[in-house]
Amino acid sequence: MIRCVRMRTLVAAVLLVVAAAAAFGCLFDDDFATVYANASTREVPIYRVERSDKKIALTFDAAWGADKTRGILDILDRYGVKGTFFLVGFWVDKFPEEVKAIAESGCEIGNHSENHLEMSKLDAAKIAQELGSVSAKIEDLTGEKPKYFRPPFGDYDNELVLTARSLGLETVQWDVDSLDWKGLSASEIVERVCPKVRAGSIVLFHNNSDHILDALPKIIARLINAGYEPVTLSELIYDGKTDANGELHAIKEAI
Repeated sequence: MIRCVRMRTLVAAVLLVVAAAAAFGCLFDDDFATVYANASTREVPIYRVERSDKKIALTFDAAWGADKTRGILDILDRYGVKGTFFLVGFWVDKFPEEVKAIAESGCEIGNHSENHLEMSKLDAAKIAQELGSVSAKIEDLTGEKPKYFRPPFGDYDNELVLTARSLGLETVQWDVDSLDWKGLSASEIVERVCPKVRAGSIVLFHNNSDHILDALPKIIARLINAGYEPVTLSELIYDGKTDANGELHAIKEAI
């Protein structure tokens, strides 16, 4: 019941913002509306973070299957590093104990939508339902509300990014794709990932891909040996501005 009330409140808030924006536009003539529309900018998710150190983020999308999740947590713990797991709502429903285990390990949990849909095809109200329900489930299980959202398939538009932000979620993609879901061998995954990692990289894995448990220790060991420090997204990301390529930069104060 509490979750339903929370969900209705979130949806109502988003719709109120949309209605206010529409009313604002009606107060001005066509010339002003044209200038206002042209002044709008493309919203870009965070793909990578500009950093002077060598911190990076290892991220794992979880939608189908959980057989390897504990193994991933064991590997991360063995090397003393943390990751971030983006969870789909129906995965949370099916594997609540895995959700708790991820949180208890010190890893971070992000929102990956309720039903793993192409989110750019949804209106603001449906987006709010997709995101709000997952955040509520995760908070109920772990006591922590997610701060980051990853769109299924990497599919997004301005409305999605802005609606997610209105719900307290910053949209995060990746700049290094392991393609582990394609059935690549462990050595192929290692060679796809390690040469492409840079300071501030966000690496995409999947929690139940075929060879993740074989590839992950080799990747972490090689990255640590190269001076990289895998951390959670909250430790990697700071308040800043994302450029047109999706790289987050610190906002420099005017002198």
